[in-house]
Amino acid sequence: MLSPKNYQYYPAALRQLYEELDGAPQAFEGGESPSRPVIGLTANYNTSGSCIARAYTESVIRAGGLPLLIPLTTDIEVIRHYATLIDGLVLSGGDDLLPSYLGEDPIPTLGEVNPERDRGELLLVAEASRRNVPILGICRGHQLLATAFGGGMYQDIYAQSENPVGHNPKIPISFAAHQVRLQGNSVLARILGLSDGELLGVNSLHHQAVSRVPKPFRVTALSSDGVIEAMEAYPEKPILSVQWHPEQMAYAGDTRQQKLFEHLVAEASLFAQAKAVHRSVIVLDSHVDTPMHFCPEFDFTKRGNTLVDAPKMREGLVDACVMVAYLPQGERDDTSLKQATDYATGKLEAIRSQVLSHPESLMRATNPEEVREAKRRGLCAIIPGIENGYAIGKELANIERFRDMGVCYITLCHNGDNDICDSARKTKHEHNGLSDFGLEVVREMNRLGVMVDISHAAVSTVRDVLQISSAPVVASHSSSRALCNHTRNLTDEDALAIARSGGVVQVCLYAGFISEQEEEASVQHAADHIDHFVRLLGIEHVGIGSDFDGDGELVGCRGANDLINLTVELLRRGYTRDQLGLLWGENFLRVMQNVQQKAKCQ
Repeated sequence: MLSPKNYQYYPAALRQLYEELDGAPQAFEGGESPSRPVIGLTANYNTSGSCIARAYTESVIRAGGLPLLIPLTTDIEVIRHYATLIDGLVLSGGDDLLPSYLGEDPIPTLGEVNPERDRGELLLVAEASRRNVPILGICRGHQLLATAFGGGMYQDIYAQSENPVGHNPKIPISFAAHQVRLQGNSVLARILGLSDGELLGVNSLHHQAVSRVPKPFRVTALSSDGVIEAMEAYPEKPILSVQWHPEQMAYAGDTRQQKLFEHLVAEASLFAQAKAVHRSVIVLDSHVDTPMHFCPEFDFTKRGNTLVDAPKMREGLVDACVMVAYLPQGERDDTSLKQATDYATGKLEAIRSQVLSHPESLMRATNPEEVREAKRRGLCAIIPGIENGYAIGKELANIERFRDMGVCYITLCHNGDNDICDSARKTKHEHNGLSDFGLEVVREMNRLGVMVDISHAAVSTVRDVLQISSAPVVASHSSSRALCNHTRNLTDEDALAIARSGGVVQVCLYAGFISEQEEEASVQHAADHIDHFVRLLGIEHVGIGSDFDGDGELVGCRGANDLINLTVELLRRGYTRDQLGLLWGENFLRVMQNVQQKAKCQ
């Protein structure tokens, strides 16, 4: 046994080694996540097998990371396991890239390539970026990222570019060989403590180079011959890359270049915390419109073109979503109303069919305990809902029919007035709030334990609902009018009234409701709305409803797999695991429980 009581029997050198180990700090802090985030390093390859220069591992260790060598492999299952395991990724230097991945034939001056490494690392980049793993690309890694995202490459800058400088000089790799000029207000410049237009001395060891930056990247540094020396995908993705070798300069003592690894490790640490949060709490998206895209061949368990599917939910560590049967507002004659009811019924049946067809992956949930059971079993919880009370027609009995089909909430209207109430948009102020029939609808939903959703409703409707409802209400996907002056957003007064009712406001991730500069609306802006409501209402009355596959989509949050980026941003702002647990699911589930419990007590 390697126990201190036996050390006396060991040689002095061995005893000293074990005593040093016993005296070192433990590797874990807080009991939830490693004190050092795991940084994957793609391996180079020689005749002996997978390997990596010590400068890479030491730069990661000095930055506070735990380097993990990812060996050469093309096994997709293994690659996916690595992408799940790591908290950050360094794409290392090495051989030339196969031009076939650029849609090109090789030119005579193409260097040595390793097709197996190209295939494995391109797969790894795809898997890691889908999970939003922070990535630093170096030299070949810089070129690999451009290739992976559909950019352009010089197979040989000396043959294909004009007046190139020496990008492979006979100068020790730890020394600066030439200068690059920083471009724009970039994350790279901020990391290095430099400004737009400043020069930075770098080393070089390459003859291939990025010729065209793909979306979502932008150029952040150029050499004097115009070669793209650095690029980054922020704020869309936590990815940056450089053509030079910062690890060699950092290993030799360059503190500025070491900052690149410190940045990666800091981002990886936040990401590791976000993963730990998502694994320990219920992560529930309270509004997705995915059934709008259902067709006979649609399979929710396959990765497809929708923003929400089971693979994306798993990549983002999302446990549950309220999947709504959405109806645009149409005509209100008897025939049209019946068609609306039938349409909603058909969509709810389609949701049910998806779940029944995939019991190994999906579970229908109609109450909080079923949501928790799905998480315990490792299944995606699908909670049915309806967007637009138009589906009710003029028949109160339809509410019970929908409840029996698992519907947890009904959004009273969409864009345009209906027989229930006035809408926030395209309204003629027909009822000045709830109609007489709308009053009955709210009372019946209370009686049956169906949550009343006031998203899309006019201010007059919201206030009528709050006056008459005997149960808490929910805004399943609504943002703050104080931060973005849109009629679809909630006023502070109405948000406060929802909170006083015991209800919850679920911040919507639709760009037009998040920022008046819609093209710039990002995860950071969404976090601003969450911050605002938390300060105004208290943490117990705020949640998140993406509106994915409807209109929901932001810079840095384009699908269910990206929702973890919002957690990263909220962690960056100081939110705790318990607070995030409330925001991500517990507040919404509490309201669901209260509404259902009140109905049982009636």
